[in-house]
Amino acid sequence: MKKYTLKKSIFQKEPQKSARQFQVDYQNELNPAQYGAVTSVNGPHLIIAGAGTGKTRTIVFRVAYLVELGVRPESILLLTFTRKAAQEMLRRATSILDSRCEKVAGGTFHSFANMILRRYAPLIGFDPAFTILDQSDAEDVVNLLRTQLRLDKRKRRFPKKQLLYTLFSRSVNTQETIKDILTEDYPQYLQELETIQQLHERYNEYKRQYNLMDYDDLLVHLKTLLEKNKKVCDELAGRYKYIMVDEYQDTNRIQADIADLLASKHRNLMVVGDDSQSIYSFRGATIRNILEFPDRYEDCNMITLEENYRSTQPVLNVANEILKRGRE
Repeated sequence: MKKYTLKKSIFQKEPQKSARQFQVDYQNELNPAQYGAVTSVNGPHLIIAGAGTGKTRTIVFRVAYLVELGVRPESILLLTFTRKAAQEMLRRATSILDSRCEKVAGGTFHSFANMILRRYAPLIGFDPAFTILDQSDAEDVVNLLRTQLRLDKRKRRFPKKQLLYTLFSRSVNTQETIKDILTEDYPQYLQELETIQQLHERYNEYKRQYNLMDYDDLLVHLKTLLEKNKKVCDELAGRYKYIMVDEYQDTNRIQADIADLLASKHRNLMVVGDDSQSIYSFRGATIRNILEFPDRYEDCNMITLEENYRSTQPVLNVANEILKRGRE
């Protein structure tokens, strides 16, 4: 596929074991770039992996490699886009090595946040038994408040619950103001800006009053916990020595900040993604996270997985021609 300029050569290996001592023959199981990514251990790493280049295989083998090096599985954190993806990766790592890989901490940012917040909820003003609202529940709460304020009785058109929740969620995930979102996409409701902002404040107050969190709150409150409680941040950053983030191009700013905070002690953060695609901008995902990773970690090592195992050469030729025209 397309050629990338590597920041530096980074095939760093840990010296604890020789190749003969490993149960898995990593060098023969992987192509050179994948092997380099798997055996690059300490420090920040950016793995650029397009579709079909064996990204998942690389992550799976890196989990096994770290465990074989003697890293405690509980100190490895794998954050993925879906819970199913995390489970499948750890299952595969277990199949190529052994049951130690089952002890690796893996899941989505939201499931990880839920686990941590249950333990430290009082520090951010919540009871550990807080209830999580799914999107439907959250929309119903918004509608309840909308009705209580008699906004449904207005002669002038006012946003429905679905749009209101979308506005609130997008504002949180993109860190844009509601005014900016309305101006850009829903100018017909700009005249209701003040009322919508008041409703958003009431929504947040209601959730605190009744010990509720929506999915966005899980990320926001975890970030707040890590930023405002140095002791907790140091404890968690010390516990997770190696952190991997999959589909990094589809993370939002809050998720990137959480990963940075968790990696603040050991700085062993590996992010894996494709800098040529990001399809969840409507959820707040920003391609800037992956593009600016080398700026946040100036000593980061970059590896590009270029061998494609999914597409034919004519398809790759078309893709490469399109990618040449990208500004960044």
